[in-house]
Amino acid sequence: MLNAVSGIPPDELGEILKPHGSFRSEQIFKWIIKGANSFDEMINIPLSLRKELKQCFALRPFVTQKKINKCNDGTFKIAFEFDNALVEAVLLNDGKRYTACISTQAGCPIGCIFCKTGSIGFNRNLNSAEMVEEFLQLRDLVKNETADTRKHPIDSIVVMGMGEPLLNLPELRKAINIFSCKKGFNFSPRRITLSTCGIAEGIIDLADKGPPVRLALSLVTADQALRQKLMPVAKSNKLGALKDALVYFQEKGGGRITLEIVLLGGINTRKKDAVKIAEFAKGLDTVINLIPWNKVSGLMFEGKDLQTPSKEEAQAFYSELKSLGLNVISRFKRGQGIMGACGQLGAGIFPISD
Repeated sequence: MLNAVSGIPPDELGEILKPHGSFRSEQIFKWIIKGANSFDEMINIPLSLRKELKQCFALRPFVTQKKINKCNDGTFKIAFEFDNALVEAVLLNDGKRYTACISTQAGCPIGCIFCKTGSIGFNRNLNSAEMVEEFLQLRDLVKNETADTRKHPIDSIVVMGMGEPLLNLPELRKAINIFSCKKGFNFSPRRITLSTCGIAEGIIDLADKGPPVRLALSLVTADQALRQKLMPVAKSNKLGALKDALVYFQEKGGGRITLEIVLLGGINTRKKDAVKIAEFAKGLDTVINLIPWNKVSGLMFEGKDLQTPSKEEAQAFYSELKSLGLNVISRFKRGQGIMGACGQLGAGIFPISD
């Protein structure tokens, strides 16, 4: 299968097309940003070069199947099939801004017990062109389904979909290069947030080599023994090493880190859990993001079905964290009606066809 030009960063594309003049790569990149579907649409590119490109590259990755679902809260979810890889991406709308939530892997190898994506296993990494395609498709949704007429209607990108981004960092770096190119989508890296389950080595790599995106850590709990039961990755990425990596990230210029706490009813919402989170956050510039678990049937812990905490349980935990001096916010649930909320991706896409 031919590589897609849409996943090649501008500088690399310039080197490939250097014999044809550096301006050609800029022209082609502008067509990609516009959402061109074929080289034939590029009317300012010589026919001979278009023919050459068609022989060597695809313009965009081929989407075998696609299914779009809309939730009554304004959330959209798209299920794609790329070269036998089934993935989902989500368009979030808070009434003011649109956010593209993209995936970096088909499935996920981490296996967190509270996450649907983790329960379906791992297929493969996505390449940069497939990540860019997710964004282009979500942008088309804004233009086709809403009244937003801006040239670039999506305001931010969160790498929080299917998969663990730090296990596919080389391809993600290429995609972020394309997203942040000033002559293209022109996203500031600070408008892109990467969420990780906690790969200490990957956080250090991100700190050393960039890009300078915002970082969110799916902490869930700062109790090491409990975290290992909930998140197998915690066995090889213990809280001490993870804390050291976060400190290093901020010392290297990384901004405020979001600590994401998925609230699991009766499991990680005790007073001592709040105290341990406060201890973990000490010395870091953080905001605590509380996410009541989004129900997925069949997910269990120690022989019992997982439960969403009651409003009273969630509020009590929020208040406990606040009393410990932490900066805490509660995330508003979006996309539950289409299984597009946090931890639900992968539910209902097999098969894509109705």
